[in-house]
Amino acid sequence: MWSTCRYFLVRCVCLKRMTLMRALGCVLLLSVLTSVLFSYHLMSFKISSSKRTLVSPQPQVSCPPDPDIPPNFTYQPRDHRTKERNHLGRRALIIVENQYTKTGKGIHNVLDALRIDSKVETIGNNLPMLTHGEKGKFAVIIFENYSTYLTMDSWNRQLLDKYCKNYNVGIIAFIQPKRDDVFLENLNDFPLTVEYNIPLVNYKLNIYSTIWRMSKPGRLYEGELAGNWAVFHFNHATYQPLSYSYLKSSLNQDPSANPADSKPKRLVPAIHDTGQLDGIQRILFGGGLEFWMHHMMFVDSLSYLSHGKLSITLDRYIQVDIDDIFVGKEGVRVKVEDVMAMLSSQKYLQTVMEGFHFNLGFSGRFYLHGNAEEDAGDKKLLEYRHHFWWFGHMFKHEQAHSLDVRNVELSMTLNKQFAQDNAIPVDQHYAVAPHHSGVYPVHEELYDAWRKIWDIKVTSTEEYPFLYPFWGRRGFVHRGIMVLPRQTCGLFTHTVFVTDYKDGLQGLEENFKGGELFLTVLYSPFNIFMTHMNNYGNDRVALFTFEGMVKFLQCWTNLRLISVPPVQLGINYFNMFPEEKDPLWQNPCDYKRHIAIWSANKSCERLPRFLVVGPQKTGTTALYTFLSMHPAVVSNYDSATTFEEVQFFNGNNYYKGIDWYMEFFPVPQNSTGTYLFEKSATYFDHEIVPQRVSSLLPRAKIICILIDPAKRAYSWYQHQRAHKDPVALNYSFNAVLMADERMPRQVRDLRNRCLDPGMYAQHLMHWLDYFPARQLFIIDGEQLRNNPIHVMHKLQQFIHIQPYFDYSQHLRFDPQKGFFCQVMNDNRNKCLGRGKGRMYDAMDETSATFLRHFYRKHNANLSKLLNKLNFPVPSWLQDALADDN
Repeated sequence: MWSTCRYFLVRCVCLKRMTLMRALGCVLLLSVLTSVLFSYHLMSFKISSSKRTLVSPQPQVSCPPDPDIPPNFTYQPRDHRTKERNHLGRRALIIVENQYTKTGKGIHNVLDALRIDSKVETIGNNLPMLTHGEKGKFAVIIFENYSTYLTMDSWNRQLLDKYCKNYNVGIIAFIQPKRDDVFLENLNDFPLTVEYNIPLVNYKLNIYSTIWRMSKPGRLYEGELAGNWAVFHFNHATYQPLSYSYLKSSLNQDPSANPADSKPKRLVPAIHDTGQLDGIQRILFGGGLEFWMHHMMFVDSLSYLSHGKLSITLDRYIQVDIDDIFVGKEGVRVKVEDVMAMLSSQKYLQTVMEGFHFNLGFSGRFYLHGNAEEDAGDKKLLEYRHHFWWFGHMFKHEQAHSLDVRNVELSMTLNKQFAQDNAIPVDQHYAVAPHHSGVYPVHEELYDAWRKIWDIKVTSTEEYPFLYPFWGRRGFVHRGIMVLPRQTCGLFTHTVFVTDYKDGLQGLEENFKGGELFLTVLYSPFNIFMTHMNNYGNDRVALFTFEGMVKFLQCWTNLRLISVPPVQLGINYFNMFPEEKDPLWQNPCDYKRHIAIWSANKSCERLPRFLVVGPQKTGTTALYTFLSMHPAVVSNYDSATTFEEVQFFNGNNYYKGIDWYMEFFPVPQNSTGTYLFEKSATYFDHEIVPQRVSSLLPRAKIICILIDPAKRAYSWYQHQRAHKDPVALNYSFNAVLMADERMPRQVRDLRNRCLDPGMYAQHLMHWLDYFPARQLFIIDGEQLRNNPIHVMHKLQQFIHIQPYFDYSQHLRFDPQKGFFCQVMNDNRNKCLGRGKGRMYDAMDETSATFLRHFYRKHNANLSKLLNKLNFPVPSWLQDALADDN
């Protein structure tokens, strides 16, 4: 704008022989431009000022009481635990109309947030086996649409009802609208009528229900409920109301009408079927999970119907980090009055959460980098430094993944010196990496420096195992440092002024009044909130939001809000979720956010494209050798301890991280034409391996080799004898097979290693839980031994290896060894070592009979599985099944 004005001014002044008319035109034009320029800056000032008209808004949270509550009524949360919970798995079965329904996905997401395992089945399929031994697999059955249950085929319906009665398992179901107009429908087989598409207002819980645990009855939600609801009409004692609401039109009755008629009509949008009719308890919702109170009711229903098996604690740990307390551009930093407001808010929050402190993260380089008022704010923070918790960033707020270990340590040392010079009490053993850099994906140099410089014991990140969805965030432990999940709720990163947030003040209120922030706390026992310095200055949106959240939670829930120091928080977290201590590494290149905070000198091209997973003693070493002959196929480097096997996914090597793993693979010169692979035969029957492999290598092809399991068991025993295992040397094969609890543990361990890997169907099903069948290739081990050329041809086709390698020119049978070897020249072969093709005595008949009976069921299950997958059935398996018949 100024440049335009200057241009015309110069034109007017510099013109010689200017006519009077032209001079007047210039003056007029300059006047117009000056007016426009002044108006523009005035408007900008007003816009800027308007952002500050809501400085420090106060949250308005009302808790209107239910007018129908009797005097002196008190409510105590129920304990739903009963002895029936001991016979149930901690899993839910979700039955949906198809895999893409919105309600079904919402239910699955809620269970995922609650860390409840679930299985989703479409009604078009036969229900899975519901029981596992003497236990029920599922603690509750959930129907996204109750009509699906009512219209099930008789076989599935009888199977499901029998399961529910036998294990006292309940059903949760949602009633979905069928058309737009209001109409009534009687439900088949039940004395229950549903009225659809009813506009409702005001909502409250039945205070006499035995279900409530997290929900707090006694409050009336005032206002119109979004959407058209289904409500229930019944005249049988088996039905107990869970909630009440009112017909919207009944609140606007003609005041001249009969007073009895003008009383609002009370309706029931959710009911509890106590099971008096058929022995099955049900909880039915006349709407979905769009309404926030239904989320609380759903969580309580899960707990009640599962006899406490699917309950979560009512404790909610809260930690509020204020990242970058000195980092911020001039004009939006905190001032003295903002610091005092933080202290005042902290004092209020301590009345709800004893010991609560705002946790301030600092980069010392940016101290006193604002204007005069803001520098005074920085000094005020240090004046009251003992009122807060503190933790260190990097000195210049650098990203750790871009630095080597020397510079990471240097930056931390400078920041530590800043803390010492200013007497900042940094004694929480907690740190946060700027932009989450180096925490996950792991930058080992960061963890080493944290331990060395700060003695860090706990950190947090929002990146593990992925940023979205937020409800899937988990913790892990690496290098002895506890990594806890952080929350953002889409709120604090860029929200400086109220007007910056979508829908302004109303949007902020909705966020904690049943919105994303409320649901985050509802579902997660541990909440570390990431906020920033500018959320506490300016309009102080963080103080507004947290105070409002706490008040809303106190009003509507029985949750207990708790604050503890970070190290204790980490200990409590992993005491509650011990299964999360082990990390689950993922491929950083699958997510652009992770690539951005991963060291540039690392490459995902060093990860294998397929794995040979075993089991042991089936020919995996021979296959490894044959694959390595292909010019386009490259194996991992040998290990100093496990030879050609890395054994990363099944042991302590996994905790060394993916950097360690990738060092076993070369950087391919041609990433598209080179096929990296790993062979570790111990992977096949290790329970945790399929999940770990799927997490890091979701598109990898999985190669298995199967031979007669009896033959494999005997071969493993002889392998141990050849390696001078004292148990195998001192006990016969039959004695090992017969080992029971009275035998030494070492003998029982050898028995398990002989027998367990041969339960092929069981282990393959575990792999199929994480990989589609199209990524699985099963080799007949006998065919690999007798006709490896044919096997290698099929394997190349499966992996799509180019160029094709003609193994008929490179393999031939060696009569001395008794198997195929690599052709070196016309007269010489290169065969596997002395340990391969080892000759030993035939198995005794007693052991052979035992193994035939032991594997009969497992072989039958393998045949069924292979037929279901349209995989060829090996000849040895056909022979074994024929002998059993």
